[in-house]
Amino acid sequence: MSSGAAGPLLLGVRHHGPGSARAVRAALDHAQPRAVLIEGPPEGDALLPLAAEPGMRPPVALLAHAADDPGRAAFWPLAGFSPEWAAIRWAQARDVPVRFIDLPAAHTLAAPEGEAAAEGEARAGAGALPVDPLAVLAETAGYEDPEQWWEDAVEHRGGGPVRDPLAAFRALEEAMGALREAYGDGGRPRDLVREAHMRQRMRAARREFGEEYAVVCGAWHVPALRARTTVAADRALLAGLPRTKVETTWVPWTHRRLARAGGYGAGVTSPGWYAHLFASRDRPVERWLTKVAGLLREEGRQVSPSHVIEAVRLAETLAAVRGRPVPGLGETLEAVRAVMCDGSDVPLALVGDRLVVGDVLGEVPDAAPAVPLQRDLSRRQRSLRLKAEARERELELDLRKDTDAARSLLLHRLRMLGVDWGVPAASRAGTGTFRETWRLRWEPELSVRVAEAGIWGTTVLGAATAKAVAQAAAAGELGEVTALAERCLAAGLAEALPAVLRALADLAALDTDVARLAKALPALARSLRYGDVRGTDSAALGRVAAGLAERICVALPPACAAGLDADGAAELRGHLDGVHGAVALLTGAADDGLRDRWASVLRKLAARDGVPGLIRGRAVRLLLDEGRLPPEETARLMGLALSPAASPADAAGWIEGFAGGSGGGTLLVHDERLRGLVDGWLVSVPATAFTDVLPLLRRTFGAYEPGVRRTLGELARRAPGPRAAPAGAGPAPEGFAPALDPARAAAAAEVARLLLGAPAPAGR
Repeated sequence: MSSGAAGPLLLGVRHHGPGSARAVRAALDHAQPRAVLIEGPPEGDALLPLAAEPGMRPPVALLAHAADDPGRAAFWPLAGFSPEWAAIRWAQARDVPVRFIDLPAAHTLAAPEGEAAAEGEARAGAGALPVDPLAVLAETAGYEDPEQWWEDAVEHRGGGPVRDPLAAFRALEEAMGALREAYGDGGRPRDLVREAHMRQRMRAARREFGEEYAVVCGAWHVPALRARTTVAADRALLAGLPRTKVETTWVPWTHRRLARAGGYGAGVTSPGWYAHLFASRDRPVERWLTKVAGLLREEGRQVSPSHVIEAVRLAETLAAVRGRPVPGLGETLEAVRAVMCDGSDVPLALVGDRLVVGDVLGEVPDAAPAVPLQRDLSRRQRSLRLKAEARERELELDLRKDTDAARSLLLHRLRMLGVDWGVPAASRAGTGTFRETWRLRWEPELSVRVAEAGIWGTTVLGAATAKAVAQAAAAGELGEVTALAERCLAAGLAEALPAVLRALADLAALDTDVARLAKALPALARSLRYGDVRGTDSAALGRVAAGLAERICVALPPACAAGLDADGAAELRGHLDGVHGAVALLTGAADDGLRDRWASVLRKLAARDGVPGLIRGRAVRLLLDEGRLPPEETARLMGLALSPAASPADAAGWIEGFAGGSGGGTLLVHDERLRGLVDGWLVSVPATAFTDVLPLLRRTFGAYEPGVRRTLGELARRAPGPRAAPAGAGPAPEGFAPALDPARAAAAAEVARLLLGAPAPAGR
């Protein structure tokens, strides 16, 4: 066996290049080495037999992480079109020994730069170097785009038999030798250490196989591996390297994570296109454009076989005009834009995302090493028919169904562990508490997050429970624990709830800030709602929430009268709304007297001197919405707030509190008396004060729906006679009845009750 140069066969490649992968296979077939050495961590040698398992489907990656800190990790990705993968499979098919020879991950992860766990740190690819060898060679050849030069020089070669399979490797080695002479280590001094270790492994292979072995590595390293150095010099470079214990396994990878745009330094710009080139040796352009046409048809575009024929012709014409051997990705995409997309970049972007990059997710066999938590997660995924996919998809869950409820619990527990496979999203099917919508997308990094979470337990349920208990013990603020309680109920962590509730009760007893108490209560109320939907026993949480509500009822009126500025009043107004909604949810979970006590608090706020107009107006509005304040009393309070004795700024704040928010505009549309009071006050504001209150008024009325604003304008324009007319005076505006029609209102209320699933009133 000879490479045409003294020594072993050194095959310099571009990582994840289909042309390099085909050339490596041809070179190995030609040379028939007795062993194959590959750039990669030696800890992966024990995992290489798994590459031949039926359940292994690239793209995959070797994952190495520190045994005591799984967050310190590194990946070595391999696609089906990677030269390293082609060499591994070639050797395994012929029972030829295959080994990794790069610097061990034990050193890589122990070094300071390994702490970032950035993928690709352990592999110096062409795009990962400060000096980009491909860019230099492309510029020397007269190309502006390195990717286009690589396609023409390598990827589009090999259409027929190659006379000398090693010629391309010799030429690339010579070019890289010239670059190493000019640029040295290329700005990556750690490469010198890695290359010293590779040479040490090559010496060991020489003792075992003589010179009859092949090395597959990044082309940048070939001149350094060919150079004659002493054993002592290499040992000196490797002496004193830090070391840590590591664990390794295979994990699924994705084409999207192979893309350079995803941050992978040794990545390629178009992994989906490269996978197609590697798999389609016959008529790749025609097959590619047929695939594009199929995708566009799935998206509802009218694309026929004639479009494919014309696109092929245009791509070939563009390649001929540009002097390229065959159409490349640029020519095919331009043809797709012109022929199939009518010149639009919108469908072309879809082609780029789905096909040029792609969402292919690899698979690894069950025999691959994994932490117990990962194995439990895999079992749960299979039992719940939740397949991990690289492409983002939406999952609608109905929590009334056992399978959907179990899926929801699994996703919530994973989020508790920091494994964000699923992210909650707004539901398009409805807003009921029994519905959930999730956006699912499996990223390779989640395998690291699962390994990190393994310190909490061996099952998803046990680990999530242990982590929740630890977070409750470490929490220092009430808001942290209330949010944790909400997450525990959503995740069904019944065994963690006692510890969380103890922490909640302790912090609530010590906290005297009414704003923090008011901020915490809505989260507890939502937690109780989830407990009801999922069948979780949340009686203890209900008692804590009721006690918190009682403390708020006592502390809120003095806090609102304590000389609040505008920002403080706005913050408390938000808390007022939150507590009001929470009390409505707590009624039934606690005693019904809570709602009466809360209404009493609102009455105090509505009539108390010293309370900002914003809060007084909001209290009046909440009482009116609850039916606890007669319209006449509402009009009286509004009249007092908008009287000449009130400052314009305070009166404007009252209007914002009363008429702002959901339904405020509709209330003014339908209640002529309140509308007349606002109208009368508005025209009485002095000109000198009008500019001061105008921003408040614009903020209030500008938030209304356009239709509501238009109706209010029409009513104000048509309103006859004196403003602020008393109730019943004059005919009702066109389209409105003079008073509420109880029969029609009862019918609407019954429909609303059925839609909401509320129980029927007593006696019916």
